[in-house]
Amino acid sequence: MTIPEAQRPLAAALGRVPSGLFILTARLGDAETGLLASWVQQCSFDPPQVTLALKRGRYLADWLARGAAYTLNILDDTQTDMISHFGRGFDEGEPAFASVEVERRPGKAAILTEALAYLDCRLVSRHPAGDHDLFISLITDGALLNEGRPMIHIRKSGFHY
Repeated sequence: MTIPEAQRPLAAALGRVPSGLFILTARLGDAETGLLASWVQQCSFDPPQVTLALKRGRYLADWLARGAAYTLNILDDTQTDMISHFGRGFDEGEPAFASVEVERRPGKAAILTEALAYLDCRLVSRHPAGDHDLFISLITDGALLNEGRPMIHIRKSGFHY
């Protein structure tokens, strides 16, 4: 993506807004998948809720109807292998968890057993937000799985991933 000269200072400043890196896992019937997500933020203490932004047009967003469950797996700062694996994306029906250790639970999305922590979420609402959709979700469960520090992502430009 080429950024016009006049917008480069803004792109550089906006890109310095830090975010974590997460693997969102979801199920729809017998189908399951995962994707790399970076725009996740806690937005409420009581009840505990998070926001998640997904680029419009991703098939997984269609799986997230009101009340749908998904899991946010929080990566630690050493899990660059997970970024490589999930960052490439998966076509619908393609096995996302090949060569990745997961815990499968009845009626819930997979937990990546090597993740730092996980949060089980249930979608409360969805709102258009520019070229993304903003999902607000209730946290229904979660746990710290391993010791470590969460992975932080800082982009060079606020105009693309």
